[in-house]
Amino acid sequence: MSRNDFDLVVIGGGSGGVRAARIAAGHGAKVAVVEEYKIGGTCVIRGCVPKKLLVYGAHFAEDLNDAAMFGWDVPTMRFDWPVLRDNVLAEVGRLEGAYTATLESHGVTIFKERATITGPNSVQLASGKSLNATKILIATGARPLMPTIEGIEHAISSNDVFHLEELPKRIVIAGGGYIANEFAGIFHQFGSRVTLVNRTDTLLRGYDEQMRDRLLQISLAKGIDFRFNAMFEKIERRDDGSLKLSMTGCDDMEADEVLFAVGRHPNTEGLGCDVVGVELGEHGEVKVDADSRSSAPTIFAVGDVTDRVQLTPVAIREGQAFADTQFGNIPHQVDYNCIPHAVFSHPPIAGVGLTEGQARNKLGSVKTFTSDFRPMKNVLAGRNERSLYKLVVDEATDVVVGVHMIGPDAPEILQAAAIAVKAKLKKSDFDAVIALHPTMAEELVLMR
Repeated sequence: MSRNDFDLVVIGGGSGGVRAARIAAGHGAKVAVVEEYKIGGTCVIRGCVPKKLLVYGAHFAEDLNDAAMFGWDVPTMRFDWPVLRDNVLAEVGRLEGAYTATLESHGVTIFKERATITGPNSVQLASGKSLNATKILIATGARPLMPTIEGIEHAISSNDVFHLEELPKRIVIAGGGYIANEFAGIFHQFGSRVTLVNRTDTLLRGYDEQMRDRLLQISLAKGIDFRFNAMFEKIERRDDGSLKLSMTGCDDMEADEVLFAVGRHPNTEGLGCDVVGVELGEHGEVKVDADSRSSAPTIFAVGDVTDRVQLTPVAIREGQAFADTQFGNIPHQVDYNCIPHAVFSHPPIAGVGLTEGQARNKLGSVKTFTSDFRPMKNVLAGRNERSLYKLVVDEATDVVVGVHMIGPDAPEILQAAAIAVKAKLKKSDFDAVIALHPTMAEELVLMR
């Protein structure tokens, strides 16, 4: 091989690509990563990590309001958006450096430019350099979907939130999924007037219905507005900088910013998939088998670009399985059953396993156990917001097939509960555990 040849060329430096590159290099492969933007991908640079930092910042609004009932005198409460924004961006920069250093420490060669697949074993960089590879891994992720409507150039996506010059006084958010609901909670806590517009009458499709209903009740009580069965016709920028929103299904609105969070589209355009016979699905996703192999035998894909499960930990597992199987002689495949998930709304939702509806459709006879309570902190603070925990149990076997929660720290608590569901523990096993008091988590073992 020439000095430009590699055992593996990874296109995309996100979570899945970085994990695959690092593990493959650890198995002795000569690896290159090609990334046209920043190492770290959506999660680290413009997704779950910076967004979670905004969530932490937003929580201080309620905490500071509640502080007085706990004896703390907080005379001034002034939020400075640029301070949080700049600190978050600085942390993103630090993480990019850490990810880059990890790759370099494993001997991975990094090319900071765009790549195009030109053959089953060849990649061409934007600079004109060609790379030869025994195997090629597509890990280009996905991007926010922006609909084709008049004036869409005046709207922003989730990528743009982290660079806003100032906090909008009025923001309209399009979408009903987890990204839309998370940013609705964030901006509301920061003091913006928030309206969420959804083209259907259902929020958070796929989550347990009781959790969705509880979040809607709490969000309405907080003052977040909702417009269901509504769509955008046109967005116009006025002379004063504000936006006029022409709608169908609801009255027209005015806003300072419009954020679209209506889905994500796999990044496969201009990649060269058609040239090498990599089959794409109807949404542009790379179609792969259980070993992440595309229709071209030497080309693989992991992460959001496959549109299997668009979650960072799933992309990481796929990258690990690919590298172990192809370069480490440790063949294994990703198990997509029982994936825990969370919505970092206010309050957050977390769930694992089957929802009640899914369980009834699949198993027939099920039992549900719920705990509807007001957390101790909320009681003393005079806050009426209630949490809801739910166990879904297969009546025939007593196995807990689903755990669903809405309330403070629900995602932190759920990770341990996910182990129990994955292990197929029974409701009697939950009952046999002594409660850890006083905690919210103890409710998981006290439902009768």
